[in-house]
Amino acid sequence: MMTSIQIIFTVFFVIAGIFFLLVGSLGTVRLPDFYSRTHATSKSDTLGLLLIITGLIIYEGFHINSLKLLLILLFIALSNPIGSHALARAAYEAKLKPMFKGTDKKKGN
Repeated sequence: MMTSIQIIFTVFFVIAGIFFLLVGSLGTVRLPDFYSRTHATSKSDTLGLLLIITGLIIYEGFHINSLKLLLILLFIALSNPIGSHALARAAYEAKLKPMFKGTDKKKGN
């Protein structure tokens, strides 16, 4: 049986996770170059997924399913940053240039 506090924390964490996933999606659409998009997506999607899974752990309580969700949480926390770093490094080694908006090299800025 779920208590009111457990429901409130579950809803809070899931809504916060959805917010960060939405921000990451908007960053993918709005940001100018590959590196900025990769950064926005990797940071916000990782945090969003961690918050949603934390909400699911709170919802589930102390059961074997919570342990499984905790293992998934650890896997996501380790694999998402490593994967996005490898992707950005591959783009850098392929000589993909970042787009510097707002800087004018002729003026010395």
